[in-house]
Amino acid sequence: MVLKIINTVLILFAVYMGCKQGCAMFSGKPDMLEMFGKWGFNRNGVMINGIVTMLAAGLILIPRTFVWGNFLMALGILLIICLHLMDKDLKGVLIELPFLLLNLVIIYLQHPLKNV
Repeated sequence: MVLKIINTVLILFAVYMGCKQGCAMFSGKPDMLEMFGKWGFNRNGVMINGIVTMLAAGLILIPRTFVWGNFLMALGILLIICLHLMDKDLKGVLIELPFLLLNLVIIYLQHPLKNV
């Protein structure tokens, strides 16, 4: 029971962060445009990435699409990690790594309402 509560908190945190970052990308916040701009993303590319991130966050909440949502979220984070590595920006990689690991832990623990 305690493990399900911890997993629920982790899921809610991941969904919150996904929605927060997705909204920042979709609305075109200057820091997001600057970060993705150095990798060749234009405003529309950043907006599409934001939509995919928010969609992934929503899919995580539904037990039947839980794995797909986590997969999309982890894929987006892995893309950012790879882009940071291309720039040899280890600080950026270290910032993103816990969020990738969070999605992997959540997948391992499964959705708390899966068997309800």
